[in-house]
Amino acid sequence: MIRYTLICDNAHEFESWFASSGSFEEQAKRGFVTCPICDSARVERAVMAPAVARTDRGRRSAEPAPEAAAPSPGPAPSPAPVAQPAALMGEKEMAFRAMLTALHEHVAANAEPVGKNFAEEALKIHHGESESRAIYGEASAEDAQMLHEEGVEFLPLPRLPEGRN
Repeated sequence: MIRYTLICDNAHEFESWFASSGSFEEQAKRGFVTCPICDSARVERAVMAPAVARTDRGRRSAEPAPEAAAPSPGPAPSPAPVAQPAALMGEKEMAFRAMLTALHEHVAANAEPVGKNFAEEALKIHHGESESRAIYGEASAEDAQMLHEEGVEFLPLPRLPEGRN
């Protein structure tokens, strides 16, 4: 799966996940990729900076690392918590989050939950081996790739952040 930052012709930026870059191109060409803010189908990939891990900000590689203090004979300190990405949400992000929540609620109310059998059941529906109906569940990246290659139309639902975030 690939996460793209997208931008519409009204300069609204948003993110979406796709099975591949070809999947994005095909969906955009068919008008399936629309801006969640203004519903424009004129969407393209925004310029994205690569994610690069950084260490010891401000220290140049030519400078020697500071010497470590001698270990104390006391108990080992607990490891420091790992930093998690965070963002302060503005009005547009809050509106987008509300739309995602509404999408999840709509799917839950109008589709049959099939859990981890999503790929298997979607393939049966696609081949006419099972009744045609809306379903939702879980699929691995490999399952999603297989469904895409089989020509099964499906929509990956982004996970919602927990309510406390």
